[in-house]
Amino acid sequence: MPDVPDKQIKRLKSLIQEAETNLAAATELLISIVGDDEKIAPIAREETLGKVIEGVFDGQNMVGSDSKTYPVPANYASKSKLVQGDILKLTIADDGAFLYKQIGPIPRKQVVGTLILENGHYFVDVNGKRFRVLLASVTYFKAKPGDQVSVNIPEDDSNAEWAALEAAL
Repeated sequence: MPDVPDKQIKRLKSLIQEAETNLAAATELLISIVGDDEKIAPIAREETLGKVIEGVFDGQNMVGSDSKTYPVPANYASKSKLVQGDILKLTIADDGAFLYKQIGPIPRKQVVGTLILENGHYFVDVNGKRFRVLLASVTYFKAKPGDQVSVNIPEDDSNAEWAALEAAL
């Protein structure tokens, strides 16, 4: 094997990471248009071989054990009511499909707060502390700024910035 300069190896790694991110974003967009990933690939994805990465949900992405950030489809995070700190497993199939699975939910608590829209982002104010919530959740529950909502947050919410919308009250 010829001697390959470190610069070329770093560039190749960067290109691969960028391609994986673009594939994940394209898949998420396709799911948002089609509405259900079953329509995209009706094969049994659990049987699809690929790369498996575990990581932590940060409120909108998964930070993998490889320190890379992987986009979690907003509809999956919303539907699964993922909470910041949950452990996820990502399988990147040989065909480039991303399949997420929650494997370690963290202890959580349910609280009530007021939905706020500020600078294009949604927050829930819980006793003066603000938590961001996903737009997909807000639109799913047809919640409007000023509404009382129920959210799930980590039991130890001292460092939490995100909440999972449970219901509009």
